[in-house]
Amino acid sequence: MVQQAPKSLADLYEADETAWLEATADFVRESRWDQVDSQLLAEYLTDMAKRDRREVDSRLIVLIVHVLKWIHQPGRRTGSWRATIIEQRQELEGLVGWGVLRNHAEAVLPDAYLKAVERAAAETGLPDAEFSETCPYTLDQLLAPDLLAESEA
Repeated sequence: MVQQAPKSLADLYEADETAWLEATADFVRESRWDQVDSQLLAEYLTDMAKRDRREVDSRLIVLIVHVLKWIHQPGRRTGSWRATIIEQRQELEGLVGWGVLRNHAEAVLPDAYLKAVERAAAETGLPDAEFSETCPYTLDQLLAPDLLAESEA
């Protein structure tokens, strides 16, 4: 069966999102603004920003959960926990840099900590009261390569 070429950018978006992105990028580079579906592009860019913020939130929570488990259960530390902490720290560091996502990470850190405490308590069987009520870490501390050094001493 032969597939028909999309008739519009909106159709191309539905048929092949990557092809739509490439076509839209070409139109922008060539200043062919009349060819750009600005509403669809705005919606796509908004969705990308939301996705990036969700990724920051998720990585921050996973990082904090593993740090809490590392600190509160020293006898159960594993290489897997260490690797998860390193991976999440490195990926988060790459995401947040010094731009708007860094501001987002700093703004959501208190809420991310509370979510991490709930998960850490569930995973460890420790009561919520075992953990600090407020986040004891700054974003810079969580992103530091020596994050685990103090707790290993």
